Amino acid sequence: MNTYIALFRGINVGGNNSLPMKDLIAILEGTGARKIQTYIQSGNAVFKSSEKNPSQFSKKLAAEIKKSHGFEPYIHIIEFEALIKAIAENPYPEAETDPSSLHLGFLVSKPRSPNLEKLSSLKKENERFHLSDGVFYLHAPEGVGRSKLAASSEKLIGVPMTDRNWRTVCKIRELAGE
Repeated sequence: MNTYIALFRGINVGGNNSLPMKDLIAILEGTGARKIQTYIQSGNAVFKSSEKNPSQFSKKLAAEIKKSHGFEPYIHIIEFEALIKAIAENPYPEAETDPSSLHLGFLVSKPRSPNLEKLSSLKKENERFHLSDGVFYLHAPEGVGRSKLAASSEKLIGVPMTDRNWRTVCKIRELAGE
């Protein structure tokens, strides 16, 4: 069985798209997932599955949630090895001491023509970013909530992504490694 991480976007935020973690665990179990663990209500799940295609599994899981809860969330499923690689390739290790300032945006696919010039023009003087094949790294010391770069990054990169701060990424790694 493979270890996967499901990263949900837009659930349990502001009273919308409610999906209690106990319900998510039951849905994952119904799809054959095992050893399921969740982290915080905003949607992070670590599990083992014999599924070979994370993208197909993501669609299947979203459809099951739609059947049971009436909405179809965006779910990006990555393999444990991809998470380990993203952590190892962090270009801003000095930012790890302020884990809420360092964000990793996990990309659904490799961007074909990201607008790096526009991304650079939006960043504040103290912000930094790095785009790899699978991850958009953003160091925003003043927070992503006030960052024009953070707000426009997905559109300018040109592929869907879901973002997690360093603290969450490390906690997910810890859960997946157990």
